[in-house]
Amino acid sequence: MKLIYNLFALVLISLIFSQRINACTNILVTKGASSDNSCMITYAADSHTLYGELYFKPAADYPAGTMFDVYEWDTGKFLGKIKQVPHTYSVVGNMNEHQLAIGETTYGGRSELEDSTAIIDYGSLIYLTLQRAKNAREAIKTFHELTSEYGYYSSGESFSISDANEVWILEMIGKGPGIKGAVWVARRIPDGYISGHANHARITTFPLDNGKTSISTKNIKKIFDPTIECVYAEDVITFAKAKSYFTGKDAEFSFSDAFAPLDFGGARFCEARVWAVFNRVNKDMAKYADYAKGENLKNRLPLWIKPDVKLSVHDVMELMRDYYQGTELDMSKDVGAGPYSCIVRWRPLTWKVDGKEYLNERAISTQQTGFSFVTQSRASLPDPVGGIIWFGVDDTYSTVYVPMYCGITKVPECFAEGNGSMMEYSDKSAFWIFNQVSNFAYTRYSSIIPEIQKVQKELENKYITDVLEVDKKAAEVYKTDKNKALAIVTDYSVSQGKNTFDSWKQLYQNIFVKYMDGNIKTKVDLKPGYKYIAPKVEQPGYGEEWYKRIATETGEKLLMKGEMGH
Repeated sequence: MKLIYNLFALVLISLIFSQRINACTNILVTKGASSDNSCMITYAADSHTLYGELYFKPAADYPAGTMFDVYEWDTGKFLGKIKQVPHTYSVVGNMNEHQLAIGETTYGGRSELEDSTAIIDYGSLIYLTLQRAKNAREAIKTFHELTSEYGYYSSGESFSISDANEVWILEMIGKGPGIKGAVWVARRIPDGYISGHANHARITTFPLDNGKTSISTKNIKKIFDPTIECVYAEDVITFAKAKSYFTGKDAEFSFSDAFAPLDFGGARFCEARVWAVFNRVNKDMAKYADYAKGENLKNRLPLWIKPDVKLSVHDVMELMRDYYQGTELDMSKDVGAGPYSCIVRWRPLTWKVDGKEYLNERAISTQQTGFSFVTQSRASLPDPVGGIIWFGVDDTYSTVYVPMYCGITKVPECFAEGNGSMMEYSDKSAFWIFNQVSNFAYTRYSSIIPEIQKVQKELENKYITDVLEVDKKAAEVYKTDKNKALAIVTDYSVSQGKNTFDSWKQLYQNIFVKYMDGNIKTKVDLKPGYKYIAPKVEQPGYGEEWYKRIATETGEKLLMKGEMGH
C-alpha cells in the first residue's frame, strides 16, 4: 500500500489540474450488442457547477455570408466567429433529428497542447456538428473540418459518436498555441461489442492507413466507404515524434500513451469506471481488477468487449447507476458510507492524514451530475421517431430517464433552458426538485433510497412500455403526415416530462413528511371519538454495526454509568 500512496502523491497535482471539473462517463453499445438492434451511447455531465437542462435548437436556414458566434461551452467565454452553414438540423440535447448522437469525456492530456488562440472548444464542436451532420461518418469529417479551419481550443477529449447503424469512439487533442488543427484517431466499435470511456484516453495502437479498413485524413473522402473502420489525422504519429512523445515504429504507436500517459489516478479514478461497466456485463473482467485499482497499469483494459448477454435500454440505464456494487470498491461498504450506507462522498476527492494521501472512489453514479442521458438510434423507424434521448437530471442512481424523441418540436418546461440556473432556484425545474429529493435522501440513505427507486422503476417501466405504442403510432402516421407524427412524439415527450416532475414533487413531500428529524413516521387511521391521532413513530437509530463502531472509538466516554434520570 505504501507504494500506491507514493505513486498517487506524485501524480495527484497533474491529474487534478489537467482535467476539467466536469468529469464524465460514456458507455457505447453497438446494435449487435443491444437486445432491440439499437445503437446506444450514454453521457453523464458531471460538474459541480453545471445546471441540468435539456438544450433545444430547432432547424433553421441562413443566408449566405452569415457568421456564427462561438462561446466556450464550459465558461460562456466568447471565442470568435465562424461561417454558418445554409441549413442546420434540429437538435434535442445531444441528439439531432437524424438520430446522430454525440457525448464526451475530458481526459486532459498534455497541457502544452491547448491552444488559447483557437475558436472551437469541445462543447461547440459537439453542438455545431449535431446541427451540420446526418450520421457518424459525417460527424467525424465535420470534426476534422471545423478544427482544421478554426483550431481546437480545449484540452484532450474522448467522444462517443453514434447513429442508427454505427458507434464510434474518437479521441482528440490540440497541437499547441497558434497551431491550427488537432491530432486525433477514430475507431468504429465492432458490431456486437460495447466500449466506454471515462476521462482517460483509451485508444492505444490502431491499424495504419491501408485504404481498405483504415485511412488517414489525406484520404478523408473515403470515410463514407462502409469498410473503413479507422480514421486518423495524417500527422498524428509524425507530430508525436516531433514533440518527442513517441520514438518507436509507427505500428507500435499508441495514441493514449503518447498524449495522455497513464498513471495511478488515471486508472483508479477514470479507467475503473469503464472496468465497472465491463465487469457487470462480461464474466471475464475480474482479471482486470488490479488495473482498475491502479495496482497494475500494464494489465490494461481492452478498448471494447463483447457482453455475455445483449443489453436492453433499461440495462444500460442501470449501468449508469454503478457505484462499484458487488466489488471490493463498493462505496456503500466503507466507513465513508456512514451509518446509512450512502454511496456519495463529499469533495475533495483526496485528502491527507499524517502526510499520507487518501482517496474517495470516483464511481459512475455521483452527486455532481448536472444531467445524464441514454440515447437510442433505431434504423427500423423513421429518423424523428427512431431516435430517443432518455434524459435525466441530478444523480444517475436516483434520477428518472424520460424519453425525449429526437423529432420533438419543443421540450418540457421542467427541462427547458432558462428555467432556473445553478444559483437561481425554480419551483418549476426538474433539476431542483430532483436535487431536493436526493439531498434529503443523503441524510438517511438506506431507508429513503428504496422509496425513491420504487417510483423510479414504476416510471421508467411505464415509459419503456409506452414507447412501443408511440413508436408504432407515430411511424404509421409519418408515412402520410410528417408534421402530425412530430406532434405525436412531441406531445408524448412533453407530457411525460411533466408527469415525471409532478411525480417527483409528490415523492419529495411524502419522504420529507415521513423521515424528517431522523424519525420514520407512519400514518395511523383516525379512531372513533378522536379529533386527531398521532402517527406511529419509529426511531431505528444507526444500526448495530455503527453503534459498535461508536462504542469502540469512544471507549468509556459515552458509557452509561448510572440510571437514567426522570
